[in-house]
This record gives sequence, C-alpha cells and structure tokens, in this order.
Amino acid sequence: MPPTSRPLRKLGFLTIGLFDEEDPRRGHESTLEIIELGERLGFDSAWLRHRHLQYGISSPVAVMAAASQRTSRIELGTAVIPLGWENPLRLAEDLATVDILSGGRVNPGVSVGPPMHFDQVKQALYPDTADAEDFSYERVRRLLDLVRGKSASDFSGVEGFETFSDRVQPHSPGLGRRMWYGGGSLSSARWAGENGMNFLTSSVVKAEGTDGSDGSGYDFAEIQLSHIRAFRARHPDGDNARVSQGLVVIPTDSASPGQRARYEEYAARRTPRTTSPQGPARLLFAPDIVGTSEEIAERLRAHAAFREVDEVAFALPFTFAHEDYVQILTDMATRLGPALGWRPSG
Repeated sequence: MPPTSRPLRKLGFLTIGLFDEEDPRRGHESTLEIIELGERLGFDSAWLRHRHLQYGISSPVAVMAAASQRTSRIELGTAVIPLGWENPLRLAEDLATVDILSGGRVNPGVSVGPPMHFDQVKQALYPDTADAEDFSYERVRRLLDLVRGKSASDFSGVEGFETFSDRVQPHSPGLGRRMWYGGGSLSSARWAGENGMNFLTSSVVKAEGTDGSDGSGYDFAEIQLSHIRAFRARHPDGDNARVSQGLVVIPTDSASPGQRARYEEYAARRTPRTTSPQGPARLLFAPDIVGTSEEIAERLRAHAAFREVDEVAFALPFTFAHEDYVQILTDMATRLGPALGWRPSG
C-alpha cells in the first residue's frame, strides 16, 4: 500500500447542524456541544455547512460567534458560504468581527453561483436587482479585497462627532490569508490558486476530462488530484499552498452493533450516485467510507488525492443522532487520526 506523501497535520470535521423546526435551539445547542467536544478531543478545526430555507445552519457566522466564546483553541470555518446570498461588504464586516472575537481562529470558506432555487427565492432575496446581480468569481474578489483592507469608500475622517474609515472595520490583519474557496471543478481550482486563496475540496467533483466511453470509467480520486495540482500550480505558495479534503468517513471502532448497521445502511443508500456523473452539472460523488479506523486509514492511503494533502475536514453524515456524532468524533480523534500520523492539539 503506497504511503501518504504528506503526513496528516490538521484534523477537522464538518457538520450541517440539523434541527427540529419545533425546537431549533436544541439543534443549534447540539452543534455547539459537538464543537466543544472537538476541541477537547484535540481536533484542529470545526467547519459549518451552510443551508438556506432548510432545517440546518442558515447563519454559520452567528454560530461561529457563539462557538468562539465557548472554545479557546479550535479553528472555526465555513464550508461553504454561497456568496449568491450575501452582500460582500456586510459579510466582510461580520467575518472580521467574529475573527477578532475568536482571537484569529476563523477560516471562511465561500463559493459562487446563483442561489439554489433562485427563480423561487429571487423576489424575496433581490426584489429590485435580481437580473443585475453578478454571481461570478467577481463576487469573491470583492469580498477578498474588502477583507484584505482595500477601500470600501472614498471618504474617511471626522464628520461632526463621528469618525469614519474608508475600509471595513474592524480590520483583522490575518483573516485575508485564511480565506478558502470551495470548488469542485478545474476552473475553480485554478481561480482559487491565482487569487491566493486556500482550497477546500470535498466529496463532490465535476466529471471532467473524459466521457467514460473508452471503458476507463470515472476515477474520483484522480479527478480530485488534478484539481489539487492545478490549484497549487497557480498559487504563489506552490506546493505549500493549503488544501483541505472533505470526504465522508465513519469509523466504527467503538460503535454499537446497531450504530454500525445504521452507518452501513446510510452509506449503501448513497452508493448508487457514486457510480456515474449525476445531473446536468455532471457531479461525481465519492463513496462514503465506513469501517474500523485501520480499514479507513488503509483506503485513504490508497486515495491519490488524499496522498497530496496534509489537512482534512471529514464530513459528518447529515441525519445521525447527537450520540452518533460523539462516537464518530471520538474514534476519529483517538484512533483514525493517529493511524494517519496525526497528533491532537493541546
């Protein structure tokens, strides 16, 4: 089995933060408790997935603010904020504020494109400007410039009893280096590298470069690997540019028989979508990896893209119970991470 070329340096996890509509506080509290547990277990980072008009985290920046006051070390990220829903100037202010409150632990991950179900939501979101909104990479560039301290106004100084700045306040100097782009295509990987961002690659990529008609099929790991290399080839930091991989892995070392059965059933239901590209966007999904930590580590060491990274943010399954997440995270930190050469942070 080929060894990892990069020892695992940072271990993180990603959660969607589901809640019951009748009791949303309990779901959000569960998410905060999971983040606190992650810090106690030594995880390097906790990431929040963003969901609008669903029963998941709609405001990850607010949740990060709460988590920042209940933790002291673990980094807090978003994977990802879809910028089609956001005003870059206002988002830059919120991100900088939470970064200051957290002591410089925020890692904002973003993506572009029209909001999901845009035709159904545009009258509520952009009633006057829907046809004029720019959902391209330029929206990310605006956010980057504002976070990095470029002017947002042509006025600064004292007016009456008030003092005005021409750039976003508060300004958090290190935040600009901790901006991530979540991309699943070759063009996104290249753009992120050219613009000096970090790169989040998940369990979904676009099937590019082959139609599969030659019998070779589609190799998720090889496609993801091509994205990582294209990103680093265009990034100022080259091979040292930061990439985090976000596969779904479910260690079962300390799971009960009932938990193992549910985990395996969950993965089996999702397996058919991994055999061929899905939908008009030709999305290719990675299989969920369920098994003991040694079994998972062996499969990851054979994964071409995993061998190129030294950071991961393993995605927690969407619909499990709080106690399932406790078991999974505990096994990740105490068994899977060490099996991959990782050591917990103090």
